[in-house]
Amino acid sequence: MNFLNLIRWKNVLMIILAQFLIKYTLLEPFGVNTSLDTLGILLLILATICIAAAGNIINDINDVETDFINKPDKIIVGQAYSEKTAYTFYILLNLIGVGTGFCLSHYVERPPFFILFVLISALLYVYATHLKRTFLIGNLLISVLVGMSILIVGIFDLLPVMTASNRSMQMVFFKVVFDYACFAFFINLLREISKDIEDIDGDYKAGMNTLPIVIGRERAKNVLTFLNFIPLVGIVFYLISNLYKEIIVVCYFLVLVIGPLLYISIKTYHAITKKDFHQISNIYKLVMLFGILSLLLYKYVILR
Repeated sequence: MNFLNLIRWKNVLMIILAQFLIKYTLLEPFGVNTSLDTLGILLLILATICIAAAGNIINDINDVETDFINKPDKIIVGQAYSEKTAYTFYILLNLIGVGTGFCLSHYVERPPFFILFVLISALLYVYATHLKRTFLIGNLLISVLVGMSILIVGIFDLLPVMTASNRSMQMVFFKVVFDYACFAFFINLLREISKDIEDIDGDYKAGMNTLPIVIGRERAKNVLTFLNFIPLVGIVFYLISNLYKEIIVVCYFLVLVIGPLLYISIKTYHAITKKDFHQISNIYKLVMLFGILSLLLYKYVILR
């Protein structure tokens, strides 16, 4: 269980779920030309989760100082595992992830795609060791990488088999995948900011320059409240433009995505304690989950 907590198994499961649903509820049911068979998607999932898990480990290794203040009851590196053991896990998972990515790139006959896995692995290391301490850059980078964990399915499954004759159809579905990647980016960015507000005490003592440390907790709270309306307005616009005739889909988003985002806006405005912001962070995680699960609805919308 310590190892599962070290790699943040809930986040890993979210990646598996997202990639699986994109493949088997969005792309496969509609006869879109795809390059990944069952083995291919399994290789992609394995490569992605190993690199993500390695990123979580190196993040924990570099967060030991702040974790002693922010969450002393959840420290793993230095207690359950030594730093040396954690580094061994980090290296092994990266080797498996990047190596699997190398095999996958050749499997779909696009060897240059291999650079994506190397780049993601490198950026996760740079984030954990340097950029996490910088004003907003770390938040933006990790959120881009979260979005990339979704977009990469479209890159490997749609682009290798795109031709002049099927380009229009391929791009329609690639755009849907891109929209979900943007959704993941924004929700994760908001969650990162809420976690920074929650962890401000430990981060300040560690010399970090997160948003709430630079501009103050109250101003950061106001920024979070404002930014929360970006995905909210974006989702409403998306429903009105594309899915307004689908009552089930509209109700789903109203209850499980838009409703919680509105609640977060109210909750954030009144939030004061560390516990308040921890609850907000957890609600963002639920919004991310329900947003991903909405992929299950496309089969009934498009094939109806």
